[in-house]
Amino acid sequence: MPLDFTSNDIVPDHINFPVEFEPTKYDKSKYVINGDTGEYLGIVGSTFKCASHGDFFTRAHNAISEHLGESFCDSMNISFDAARNNAWVKMDMRMPNVLRKIETDKHTTTIAPRLIALHGIDGSCSNQVYYGAIDFFCTNGMVTGDYDKIKRKNTSRFDLETFIDELQHTVSDFHNTADVYQKWAETKLHTVDVKALLDTIITDSDRKAQKMFSLWCQEVSTRGCNMWSLYSAFTNYASYADEKNGFTLKNTNNDTVATSMWSREQEVAKWIATPQFRRLSELQTGQAA
Repeated sequence: MPLDFTSNDIVPDHINFPVEFEPTKYDKSKYVINGDTGEYLGIVGSTFKCASHGDFFTRAHNAISEHLGESFCDSMNISFDAARNNAWVKMDMRMPNVLRKIETDKHTTTIAPRLIALHGIDGSCSNQVYYGAIDFFCTNGMVTGDYDKIKRKNTSRFDLETFIDELQHTVSDFHNTADVYQKWAETKLHTVDVKALLDTIITDSDRKAQKMFSLWCQEVSTRGCNMWSLYSAFTNYASYADEKNGFTLKNTNNDTVATSMWSREQEVAKWIATPQFRRLSELQTGQAA
């Protein structure tokens, strides 16, 4: 049965505004304007078109709710993060009704599916939808690269029909990903020089690699010395920016916190796709790392 939620039901008022355009003095560009406040948000090409945040997120939400069903989406938690004066918005949907336990020899946690939709009205990003999971023990968000195959739209239009087709695999994808996580939880790293390993994975900053090793040690004290703990250190970095984990963000006063944290999630997806990280799973079968 089709759902009739409107943007007023789903999207917060401060991002639920009409998008307007105004020509610049250069005939091949135009201004993007917040239709409620009159604020100029950016400059795009003269042929640029986009839906409002309200329209895009409402269509995505209703498609997810209708095609995954109540058993999956009932009690769904939705949050929004915005940047670039609300020109860039992320919708984070978490489904607590579908759960899987991940158990190490020291710790048990529960994860649930997560869908992330991105939308930009200033040309800063295309319409994108990602699939991941949320760890309820620490509320770390997970977007895990090839293991749960990120769903993304790199076109200027949101292809709703293609998106609906991809949704059919969401539940099975989640359980397949949870199986991988459980294998990571069972993969011991006692024989691995994790500090040296991190130096080969995190190559853009020695300081970042050092701080990640400290975060890994914290995770080991809770979850044990295993591959899941290393991944949890990565996702902690992507979920928090505070003194506790050592990865604070610089205050640039440029309204970039949300985009910076999303960039970290993409960074983690790249780290776990490296050959160095993937080879760790071979330890479980007795092969060399």
